[in-house]
Amino acid sequence: MKVLLLEDIKGLGKKGEIREVKDGYGQNFLIAKNKAKHATNEVINKYRSQQKHQAELEALELEKRKQLAKSLESITLVLEKKGNNGTLFGSITKEEIATTLQEKHNLHIDKKEVDIPTPIKHTGAFAVIIHLGFGINANLAIEVKEL
Repeated sequence: MKVLLLEDIKGLGKKGEIREVKDGYGQNFLIAKNKAKHATNEVINKYRSQQKHQAELEALELEKRKQLAKSLESITLVLEKKGNNGTLFGSITKEEIATTLQEKHNLHIDKKEVDIPTPIKHTGAFAVIIHLGFGINANLAIEVKEL
């Protein structure tokens, strides 16, 4: 019996491969546990179509992230916080950066995507890294001013 693997199976093959297996193993284990489907032409074509559609969606998402990275790198984010003689009361947080981007530039960035290499505890210019996924990172310039 030929089956199309829906997930990686140790000793048998990787997801998307078509393998020849014994009828009992295929029917009672692989198909019963939704690890594979009987490899008919219809199932194979449908699977390839889904894979092609998924690749197109990923390409669109990748392009969207690249555009977001370009727009982030062209921005200088100005943050104001209470302080005394150039030293801030507290430090600039990831959440403050994310909310300021949302409010001033209408860019939705999750605070988990923001990476502050060194704590920002005084006024001046700083660089922050934004991890956008798909291996795309953007450098965001931040200028901190005292209130």
